[in-house]
Amino acid sequence: MPVAPDGLIKGSWKLFPGVALGVFSRHNGTMPTLVAESLTKSFPVAGGELVVLREASLAVERGESVAIIGPSGSGKSTLLSILGTLDPPTSGRYELNGVEPFKLGEKELAAFRARHIGFVFQDHHLLPQCSVLENVLVPLLADGAAGRADVERAEQLVKRVGLAERMNHRPAQLSGGERQRAALARAMLREPTLLLADEPTGNLDRTTAAAMTELMLELQREHELILMVVTHSADLAARMGRRYEIDDGRLAAVN
Repeated sequence: MPVAPDGLIKGSWKLFPGVALGVFSRHNGTMPTLVAESLTKSFPVAGGELVVLREASLAVERGESVAIIGPSGSGKSTLLSILGTLDPPTSGRYELNGVEPFKLGEKELAAFRARHIGFVFQDHHLLPQCSVLENVLVPLLADGAAGRADVERAEQLVKRVGLAERMNHRPAQLSGGERQRAALARAMLREPTLLLADEPTGNLDRTTAAAMTELMLELQREHELILMVVTHSADLAARMGRRYEIDDGRLAAVN
């Protein structure tokens, strides 16, 4: 049996890049929840094109955690943007929950992203004029007013991340760690399949970063979602179940 050229036989699945529908869990023969095949991203520049991501391939099951590491400018955030359906690849195939999102129309893609993908960034992006609870409910704004069940779920999440006493506080009244926990609760509101975290501990001190890491992993296990983090932090990367490194746009597994 051939081995994938970038050594991607790892974890609970096997991936052969470039073979459509050829990615199967070795446990039950089903397709993994997330499949990326030969993702490439390039931009036109004077005299040619700039390739920032080169045929990146990976497959991830629900309940797994993955770290993407690499130097600044290596293509980490580009990969995250594609997996988050924020930016389409130049070529390659991406599937999440059995759907190829980049084949959807604009409105359908936005709805798919809102339902299946949660985001946590280095900067919390909380609305300064809103309370913690109101910020957690922000993902529902596109659907109109939140119902009572939505508010109750948001309250439960705020309590779960340890902010019960801060529920009606505004971001300016919170510490950096508390703001990130509020952002995490917001990302979890719709029970996403995929939680993408871009340098989620980058602005936190070591103790607070460790607590944030533990909280993300607890929620990942409780909800059996995919947690994928882009980070420069060796401590954060070491806590993830699997690690990949991007260098010069090329993705490779790290043992």
